[in-house]
Amino acid sequence: MSKLQLSIAMGDYDRNRALYDGAVQIDGVDPVFMLQTPEEMFFRSFRHQAYDVSELSLSSYLVKHAAGESPYIALPVFLSRAFRHTSIYVRKDRIKSPADLKGKRVGIPEYQLTANVWARSILQDDYGVKPSDVTWVRGGIDEPGRPEKIKLKLPADVKMESAPEGVTISDLIDRGEIDGFVAPRAPSGAARHNPNVGWLFDDPTAVAKDYYKRTGIFPIMHVLGVRKALAEQHPWLPGALLKAFEASKAAALAKLEDTSATKVTLPFVEEQLKAAKETLGENFWAYGVDASRPTLEAFARAHFEQGLSSRRVQVEEMFHPSTYEGFKI
Repeated sequence: MSKLQLSIAMGDYDRNRALYDGAVQIDGVDPVFMLQTPEEMFFRSFRHQAYDVSELSLSSYLVKHAAGESPYIALPVFLSRAFRHTSIYVRKDRIKSPADLKGKRVGIPEYQLTANVWARSILQDDYGVKPSDVTWVRGGIDEPGRPEKIKLKLPADVKMESAPEGVTISDLIDRGEIDGFVAPRAPSGAARHNPNVGWLFDDPTAVAKDYYKRTGIFPIMHVLGVRKALAEQHPWLPGALLKAFEASKAAALAKLEDTSATKVTLPFVEEQLKAAKETLGENFWAYGVDASRPTLEAFARAHFEQGLSSRRVQVEEMFHPSTYEGFKI
């Protein structure tokens, strides 16, 4: 019997490697893998529905899903997670605390980016800085003129400007023409070496650990999406994808824990792995809904409150129905 040939776009992560090197197979599928940056995948997925299966921005997906316009249905495969305290950069010569951002101008590449939803949620919930307290300046990080990839209808109290033509938000924070910068990537160019540009939080790891201990939230950035039409035509497909991506992640974690010769070009891997387990538990990078329910609920709330989803999306409707429970032996 011939297998279903599918185009699959995803990031080049250790947790995906066993899939694209063939060590893990997807039941019933002959995959054509494309390893791409988030910017390329998300633009091509949401503008052109370019892939059968694609890594998706959680925020962009919820914008479309809430409106009933998403061509993809998500699976609880959380390919990217990150504490976004490290996504908030400021001019250290004038911003000393989160409260100092009130009334200031902050650069962003896109308002609806998942990292930015989490960062605004942190600023509002923990430090009382509401999105309406800030003037947001949209522009590219490395290249000028970056647009929002999907249309948004933002609340009336959200103040938005575009960066000047030919100028990036990295340029603006380097020159001191904006006070902050919130993005999933660090400022580039001269700003990267400017001593007056740095993280808002001097020790973001300590702040993030405290955040997790208080909230139980390990922020989710990306999910996996499969074309709705394919999932309807092949009801076995969402479960097969979830199974394979779980197996690939398990293979990556097994290699990470083999420290006879570390697989990551980074000192202190053993210590960092031990610290992650102590803070987040043994299953620190969980796929599936149950282990991540507090995180998903918090994101859905923030996304709706920030005016990005047209209605409050419930966790029970975010993902394909077949992926909420699995078999046991």
